[in-house]
This record gives sequence, C-alpha cells and structure tokens, in this order.
Amino acid sequence: MDRLDAMSLFVATVEAGSLSAAARRAGVPLATVSRKLTDLEKHLKTRLLNRSTRRLTLTDAGQSYLAACRRILDEVSEAERTAAGEYSSPTGELVITAPVVFGRLHVLPVITAFLAIYPQVDIRLTLSDRITQLAEEHIDLAVRIGELQGSAMVAIRVGSIRRLVCASPAYLAMHGTPEKPQDLAGHNGVTFEGLAAPATWSFGSGKTETTVPVRSRLQVNTAEAAIDAAIAGLGLTKVLSYQADAAVRAGTLRVVLESFEPPPWPVSLVHAGQGRLPVKLRAFLDFAAPRLKERLARSL
Repeated sequence: MDRLDAMSLFVATVEAGSLSAAARRAGVPLATVSRKLTDLEKHLKTRLLNRSTRRLTLTDAGQSYLAACRRILDEVSEAERTAAGEYSSPTGELVITAPVVFGRLHVLPVITAFLAIYPQVDIRLTLSDRITQLAEEHIDLAVRIGELQGSAMVAIRVGSIRRLVCASPAYLAMHGTPEKPQDLAGHNGVTFEGLAAPATWSFGSGKTETTVPVRSRLQVNTAEAAIDAAIAGLGLTKVLSYQADAAVRAGTLRVVLESFEPPPWPVSLVHAGQGRLPVKLRAFLDFAAPRLKERLARSL
C-alpha cells in the first residue's frame, strides 16, 4: 500500500465530503478510493470514517489522524518544492483569487505585467466574490476587500475603497441632488444585492451611523448592471468606488452624499504565511503590492 497516496485520498475525502467527490477530484474510480481507504483502516487497525448513505463523519481516531496526515503531506510538499528549486528562483504555478470586477480591472493587469517578467511562473486566477478558504482550496494568495475579522492569515494592505452613492447628471437635474441621507426618501434607487440590503442603505459609522429606506425601482445582482441602469437615468445606486470609477471620470455618473459615506474598506493581499514563502509568491508580492497601491491611489 502506498501510504502517502492513501493519506492524500483520506484528506481529499474529508475535504470533499464524500467518496464520489474525492474520486472525481483525484481522477480515479470510486472503487479505488473505497478500497484504498479500507486498506488504510486495516493497516491502522482502526476506523477513520463513519460511512452512511447521507454523509461521512470522522471518528475520534480519524480526527487526530487527519491532522497528522495534513502535517505530513505539507512537509512532503515542502521538501519537493525545495528540491525542485522553488525556493531559489521564481518558478512553478501560483493560484490567486480576487473579487470579480476588482480582479478584472486591477489584479489582471498586474498579473499580465508580472508574467512578462517571470517566464518560469504560471498563474491560475480565479475571479469570484465568494470568500475562499486558502488552505482547503490550495490557494496561494487572495485579494480581500473589507476588514479581516479574526484571520490567522498574513495580510498586506495595498489601499482602500469607498462605498459611494451616484447617479447620472440627467437624473439629478430632473429630481434634484440629495443633500443628506434622509433626502433619499424622495428618490428612485437602483439596488445591488451584493453590497447591501436592497431596502435600506447605511451611512456613517458607530454612533453617527444612519440607515435610511430606499425605494428600489430596480434590483440587480451585479455592479455593472446597477451602474448601467444609473447611467441610463433610472435612479441613484450605491456601489464600490472602483466599480464606478470609469463612469465618474467620464462624467456619466456623479457622486453624491460624499460627506456621509461610511469609512473606506481596506484592500489586502492575504496569504497563509506559514514557513518560508516560495520565491514565486515572494516575487509576486514584491511586484504586485506597490503597483496595486499606485492603482488604488489613482482611483476614486
């Protein structure tokens, strides 16, 4: 029995939640996964998983063995990267995740410039607004927007973004410009469900925080759609500054209620930071951090 292979399948099964999902992830038949896990349990003379038709659960022995497997597999992976020269020169694949629009507008141009300089590094970029788990999903680096609550990750702050309200000049000319949040009661809203509750918008923070109702004439699920509708004159919308940056600079949207905006959200590069960083990751951090800071400093 190849114990490292069996350990990997055991960890994959726990992380995937089922034998079939682990088999798909590993690209092997389901029967192979089941047989290797059974052989592993026979070798250890203990049960690691309780199997039922609905789900898998770890036994007490399985819990402790899972932690040991992850540690051993990490050490083997570390040794392989060292032997392959990953700690001596930038080489190999980097897995990076970033929010969809921010990633397209800011992260992708930085990655393109980085790859032109480091031909031995490949990057897999996943654009998603879902909060990913770096260790579980084998991600080297994440771009995060917002406060990092209780995170054990290492974070490098590269700037901040605003949550702003804007509308087209034509809409404001017809309906008037709101001077305070309470004025929104007389306005139409284009609400973006990914940023805030559609029915209410919040301004300020702490003791000065104000929450006001908004009449949503249109509710959408992407910032691009909200911005397009606002440009068309449908109403006021609340989006992130980088999402509206191009429209504001072009004059098709105007920012209102700036003095009531909540505090900006930080933008950070986040990584696990355990042990020595591979040179490919260190090189990307050194390259990307100042460039993202410059790009964000130029935005709204």
